[in-house]
Amino acid sequence: MKTLIKNGLVVNATGTGMADVLIDGETIAAVLAPGSTLLGYDLEANVDTVIDATGKYVIPGGIDAHTHMEMPFGGTFASDTFETGTRAAAWGGTTSIVDFVVQYPGDNPVERYNAWQAKAAGNCAIDYGFHQILSDVQDESLVAMDELIDEGVTSFKMFMAYKGVFLSDDGQIVKAMQKGASNGALMMMHAENGSVIDLLVAQAIAAGNTSPYNHGLTRPWQAEEEATHRAIMLANLTGAPLYVVHVSAKQAVDQIAVARDNGQNVFGETCPQYLYLSLEDNLGASSEEWGDFEGAKWVCSTPLRSRGEGHQHHMWQALRTNDIQMVSTDHCPFCMKGQKDMGLTDFSKIPNGIGSVEHRMDLMYQGVVDGHISLSRWVELTSTTPARMFGFYGKKGVIQPGADGDVVVYDPNGHTSIGVGKTHHMNMDYSAWEGYEIDGHVDTVISRGKVIVDDNQYIGTKGDGKYFKRGLSQYLI
Repeated sequence: MKTLIKNGLVVNATGTGMADVLIDGETIAAVLAPGSTLLGYDLEANVDTVIDATGKYVIPGGIDAHTHMEMPFGGTFASDTFETGTRAAAWGGTTSIVDFVVQYPGDNPVERYNAWQAKAAGNCAIDYGFHQILSDVQDESLVAMDELIDEGVTSFKMFMAYKGVFLSDDGQIVKAMQKGASNGALMMMHAENGSVIDLLVAQAIAAGNTSPYNHGLTRPWQAEEEATHRAIMLANLTGAPLYVVHVSAKQAVDQIAVARDNGQNVFGETCPQYLYLSLEDNLGASSEEWGDFEGAKWVCSTPLRSRGEGHQHHMWQALRTNDIQMVSTDHCPFCMKGQKDMGLTDFSKIPNGIGSVEHRMDLMYQGVVDGHISLSRWVELTSTTPARMFGFYGKKGVIQPGADGDVVVYDPNGHTSIGVGKTHHMNMDYSAWEGYEIDGHVDTVISRGKVIVDDNQYIGTKGDGKYFKRGLSQYLI
């Protein structure tokens, strides 16, 4: 199968240019000046499909490097399966995800990895890889890290919060980081001071402050800044590279920036919710149906921050200056009925998570329209850097010969209305982005040479996606 995308503006992280893109089978074969022949070969007359991208952008498929499909949490599971979640991602121009294998204390990490492979195999609409969560770091965990690197799992996430579920103490973190420093693994951190949060939550509940708004109040920015600083110091001690997930507080950004300025391999991601949403506007929401519990729709961790403190503005700035390197979603969706409402009388029992895997590319493109980031930076944040950070750049994250045929045709003159009944294919009974209007539209999505979304139709099939083994990070200093 040969596909020619003609007359589009090809956008890579390094710049833009008018070009035709030839995909042969699953791979990009050539990027040529518009209307060119290939050694005298009339391309348009000798391909199976021609896509006219006149007036549109041709970009590498989006890579969401932080998702939680089917994740067990708080007595329930994330509502998107690998099938529904990856299909929704495809609708939104994302052609690869990196999901998290969950390990609880006492579990063997390799056995958990095998369980996640079984969940995903044959069910995904797009390509997928895995990170590994480490909770208790025992001797077998350190052995497993070496084994998993051979399987293409080269990044390991730990938590400074969620005691009894995920939390690792500082000694365990150091042991894992020492292993990461020796075998090249990228160490990932959920950086919040769990002991402080647990205390504040208990105090809020005892005082009768049980609404979702209190979720944000009991996870203050100081708890994020302190944990981020501590993680950086432990990484400095061990020499391990560190990647801080879902950064939401400007003070945590500043900790990362200082470490990077000192030459340390420290990186950070943020998510669309920390760029657009806020504690007051969302967690403080109410409605006729849900009353003050409406804010449960936006309960996630790290939490939304106060708009008056300038966190959102600072996060956009950090994306421009590369103090924050990429944007993922932390896609962990739950329905309001039967899941979020488990915390109807106690905010601490609300499953934490927001569903955004379908809308990340659009929301970040709106940042281009609004002047926050450039067109090439859009591609860099959402595709190129994720591929480099997690060890699969060259195959993905770029429009160039030899790369996988993961390509999105994006129409800057189109329009996307987000919301249930509009552009919403995630397995949720609400949208965290209800009512958002985007000045752009995903027109065509190609995954390894196969068109899976076109003309507002999903034409892919279950199992189109394949597992990809990742190498070590290509982003280190």
